[in-house]
Amino acid sequence: MSIQLHVDQLHWQINNKIILKNISFTVSKGEVIGIIGPNGAGKTSLLRCITNQQQNTKAAVLSGSVLLKNKAINHYSAKELAQHFAHVTQKAEAIFSLTVIDIVRMGLLPYKNFFAIDGDHDKQQIKLALKKVGLSHTEKMLYSQLSGGEQQRVLIARALVQKAQILILDEPTNHLDVYYQHQVLNLISQLNITVIMTVHDLNLASQYCQRLLLLEQGQLIADGTPEEVLTVAQLSKVFRLPCLVEQDNLFHKPRVFFSLPQTQTISSNDRSKHE
Repeated sequence: MSIQLHVDQLHWQINNKIILKNISFTVSKGEVIGIIGPNGAGKTSLLRCITNQQQNTKAAVLSGSVLLKNKAINHYSAKELAQHFAHVTQKAEAIFSLTVIDIVRMGLLPYKNFFAIDGDHDKQQIKLALKKVGLSHTEKMLYSQLSGGEQQRVLIARALVQKAQILILDEPTNHLDVYYQHQVLNLISQLNITVIMTVHDLNLASQYCQRLLLLEQGQLIADGTPEEVLTVAQLSKVFRLPCLVEQDNLFHKPRVFFSLPQTQTISSNDRSKHE
C-alpha cells in the first residue's frame, strides 16, 4: 500500500503547555485508523495538525512535519486540502436549516462555486452518494428532521461527493445510541478510502478499526493492530484503571472491561448510609 500521510516528530505546545510531543507515524492508502486515549490526551489536536487546522498564535510552537503525498501540509491551499481531506464532525448546527441534498451538494465546493449550476454528472454523484449511505428517500427533507445516525450518514455522503482521499472524523459516534453507533462505523469501514478518526469507545475501535494509535498526555504510546494496542498493561497504565481484555468469539477482536479498584468502590454498608 502506498503511503498517503507521513507525520514525523510532530510537536505542538501553547504557552509552554505541551499538546503533542514528538509524534511520528505513517498512514497508508485504504487504512482505517482509530485514535484512542483519555480525555485531554491530544486526539482532536492531532487531527487538527494533520489537516493544518491547528491554532496559530504567538504563544504556539509547532515543529516536526506532516507530509501529504510527500508535500508539506502547509504548502497546500485550503481548497487543495479540501480535495484531499473530508471532515465529519460531531455537530453541525450551522446547516440544520438546509435540506439533505443541499448539504451533500457542499461536497462539490472544492471543485466549483456554491452558486454554479450542477451538471448531470454532479447530480448523479449526489444521488449515488445518498444511495450508498441508504438515504435516497431523504434528499428533500431538512437535515434537522433526521435522527443523529442519519445526520452522520448525510455528512458521510457529502464526503463521498467531495471525492476526498482521506476521511477525518472526530468522535463520529458521540451522542448516538448503540444501533446508530454500529451502523455509522460499519458504513465508514466499508467505504474503501483512508479513514482517520478519534474513537471514545475502545470496543468500537477494536471492532471497526484496522489499526489504533494510543495517546497519553500528547505522546504516542502504542501504534498497531487492536490486538497489539489493547493490552492490559498499556490500558491500565494509560487509563489508570484495572482492566480485563478478552477475545470476542463473534468478531475475534479484543474486548476491554474496566473496573474501579476495590479500595475505591463503595461497600454495601457505606452505600446504605448515602441512600
